Amino acid sequence: MGNRGPKPRQRGPIRWTSELAYIVGLIATDGCLSKDGRHITFTSNDLQLIQTFMRCLELKNHIGRKKSGFASTLAYNLQFGNVVLYNWLLEIGLTPAKSKTMGAIAVPRRFFGDFIRGLCDGDGSFYSYYDKRWRSSFMFYLVFTSASKEHISWLQRSLQDYYGVFGHGDKDMNYNRGSYQLKYAKREARKIIKIMYKDVEAPCLERKREKIYNALELDK
Repeated sequence: MGNRGPKPRQRGPIRWTSELAYIVGLIATDGCLSKDGRHITFTSNDLQLIQTFMRCLELKNHIGRKKSGFASTLAYNLQFGNVVLYNWLLEIGLTPAKSKTMGAIAVPRRFFGDFIRGLCDGDGSFYSYYDKRWRSSFMFYLVFTSASKEHISWLQRSLQDYYGVFGHGDKDMNYNRGSYQLKYAKREARKIIKIMYKDVEAPCLERKREKIYNALELDK
């Protein structure tokens, strides 16, 4: 496993690591930069993901609960203060109230696989099904989601440039979820999955990884 992210009281310059790139992906999807210039919040329905986030940044803060999403379900909520990390996140492209305005994130190519694993674990999805139109046809899709069209377009271009995958995106806003989706089917999905999970010890949302691997086994 790579070096961990910045320490809670770090004052020196921040250097990219695989775990920090993963954290950036999580914050870019399910995180929030407070307007006070100091606090960072991360929210998830999955306690294991909250705990993984804390372990990567060596945090010991209290885990709270809050209503989240369109259904207003109770989710786990973590808030912590780190001015150095906050300012660094601003420098690489994150902003307060980022959901509809976020564009490119300055992630080094070396750590892009870790970053997209964070995006996937935060607000991405994976689903599979048997296509009844074709005999023994098993389909699966890897999906990235964002409320920002500029961000999802940048992500599509980056994945194409780095890994030669094209995917396809929704042309119109999906108002049921208030978001744009970028989808990759079978062959391209396999390629991205291999990149995301190249390190078997890398932090991830374990239940999602298991779901993906189970589908890949069925496809054999």
